[in-house]
Formats: sequence, C-alpha cells, structure tokens
Amino acid sequence: SLSSQAAQHPRVHQLPQTNQLKALMTIIRDKNTKRSDFVFYSDRVIRLLVEEGLNYLPVNDKEVITPMGVPFQGVSFQGRICGVSIMRAGESMEQGLRDVCTSVRIGKVLIQRDERTAQPKLYYSKLPKDIADRWVLLLDPMLATGGSAMKCIEVLIEAGVKEDRILFINLICAPEGALKMLEKFPSLHIVTAEIDESMDVQKFILPGLGDFGDRYFGTED
Repeated sequence: SLSSQAAQHPRVHQLPQTNQLKALMTIIRDKNTKRSDFVFYSDRVIRLLVEEGLNYLPVNDKEVITPMGVPFQGVSFQGRICGVSIMRAGESMEQGLRDVCTSVRIGKVLIQRDERTAQPKLYYSKLPKDIADRWVLLLDPMLATGGSAMKCIEVLIEAGVKEDRILFINLICAPEGALKMLEKFPSLHIVTAEIDESMDVQKFILPGLGDFGDRYFGTED
C-alpha cells in the first residue's frame, strides 16, 4: 500500500510507534476532544517530533571533563538551526521548537491557493538573513497533497538553503503527499508521527483529525 511505501522510504522518519504516542494521537484525532486537551496533547507530540528531528543534525566529537575529574567522550551539534513555519497551522509548532531550542530564530511563510490556477502561491515570507548557513526545521502539522510545503521548499532553496538541510516536521501525513515531495526533493527529510491511509476528494487526510489550525486556535465554525 502507499502508506507502507511511504513508511519504508529511507527519508521518511516516523516517531517510534509506542503505546504512549498512540494514546496521544487517539486524543487529538477524537472529534469530541475539547480544545484545551487538543492543544495540550498536540504540544506533547510536537515536542517529540522536534526532539526526533534534531537526531538528523550532524555532530562533532567533543570531550568534556565530568565533576569526577574524568574525561567523557561525547558530541556537540555541528550545525546551527532555525525554524520556518508555514502559516497559519505551522505557527502552532513554534512553541514546541522554542521549548527545545530556546533562542531559536523562526521565519514565516504564507502560501495560499491561487483561486484561478488552483496552484499554491507565495503571499508572504520573512526568513532569517543567514538562513543559507542553517539547518531548517520546516513546520506544518498536516501534509496532504504537499502543495504548499513544496512551494515553501522552493522558497527556501531560492534563499540558498541546501535541500539536504531541510527537515520537514509534521504530525500526520498522507502517503501520496510524502512520496510526491520526496520525488521532487529527494534529499529532504520528513519527520512525522503517523502516516495515514489516503485523502478524500477534497484532499482532506483520512482518517486524519480535521482542520488542525481551526482546532488548535479555536476558530472552528
């Protein structure tokens, strides 16, 4: 199936499928979960995703001396990072990134579908000046068709970011979107919590969790 194809792709990194993760995802997928719980449990998953994403950054060997006066052979992160959130839902993931990387710089990109062409169009972007020298954690909770994320990656590459330094962090992805993104950007990394079955005709992820931004920011009809 497409989901198992996506799950086996060497550039798709799924969080360890533990009972804890399954319990968190069950809460945020439940349509009866109230907003405060949705936010609290989503934040926990986002934190796990950011921690997992950091595993793909390069490190240098580093020796330190412990309080026992003994050397310890460890490592330190080699690259500097920044976040880029795809507005508006991606902004929900900024706090999780700050919880782990305190003074991290975060850029923003707004992409919307052009009503005429139905293609994703860039409306706004504000990126850190030195982004070309950084590893980028690209934040968007849901990956459906991948249209806006791919547009965003084009914006990052135009700004000088190397493709293999982009980590796309998301909670739930449709396998079609993940495979399409990796076909276009084969050096990209995708870090996700769960890979769903498919999408419906309106391109909503199934089983999914509905509109993440609306549920997180409390703007449902």
